[in-house]
Amino acid sequence: MNYKGYLLEEKDGCLKVKNVRDFNLTHIFECGQCFRWIKQEDGSYRGIVGRKLVRVGFEEDTLYIWNSGIQDFIDIWFDYFDLGTDYSKIKAVLEKDPVMKEAIKTGYGIRLLKQDFWEMLISFIISANNMIPRIMKTVDTLSVMRGVCIDAEQCCYSFPEIDALAEATLEELQNCRAGFRCKYIYQTSQLMKTGKITKEKLVNMKTGEARKELMTLPGVGPKVADCILLFSGIKYDVFPTDVWVKRVMEELYFKREASLREIQNFAVDNFGELTGYAQQYLFYHARLNKIGMSQHQ
Repeated sequence: MNYKGYLLEEKDGCLKVKNVRDFNLTHIFECGQCFRWIKQEDGSYRGIVGRKLVRVGFEEDTLYIWNSGIQDFIDIWFDYFDLGTDYSKIKAVLEKDPVMKEAIKTGYGIRLLKQDFWEMLISFIISANNMIPRIMKTVDTLSVMRGVCIDAEQCCYSFPEIDALAEATLEELQNCRAGFRCKYIYQTSQLMKTGKITKEKLVNMKTGEARKELMTLPGVGPKVADCILLFSGIKYDVFPTDVWVKRVMEELYFKREASLREIQNFAVDNFGELTGYAQQYLFYHARLNKIGMSQHQ
């Protein structure tokens, strides 16, 4: 079957998707945008999206998704992997900048996943001043505590719904070992249960307004807000900036100390609507090449 330029074939519980370009599983799953994908010994990745446990592999121009079918591709994976976006065009524009050209060589196969807004909200509250393995562990523990079991044999659980997490006491949440972030998870869950903020509301706001709206939630600062907007596919003209990204930008572009506002303005002025994509290429490039790492804790 042909779906929007992709050739789909379903056989023995595995979906084959041909004609996939600008795609690399390691670049996608290990660039800091997601926390529920685990690399397997054969190079494939096992992950949980919604209530679906799958394993994915990629070879040449073919994406393999085990435990999935053609309808899942139409309903989930086409949007999730952002397969309607031409990354060759994005890279062609960004590569006019020599620094970006080098960064794209490193992470040529990055795609920005369109993930669940609620899951991103809680995941990136957990991410504040935290390391990726610990974030992954906390997200998984929360899912076991309050999510739905989707595979008892492999002990896999979906991310908890808003109401399920809002029903948890602060004492219960402290079992997920997120430290000071537990109170933020608790307070934000209570607010979200009231419908205070919805994805639809944020989509219809200007980026600055959407950022401010998210920052009314406990545990959400400017960087966390930008991550939530970017990795749930709501806004792409954001440039999540923490202390490390600040150092990376100073080293690669400014050659001096620069303020966060200066960096944000520079990114939007230089990359425009592609700012979020630029941030991911730079972030991945810097991490792999240990740029700005000497002072990074």
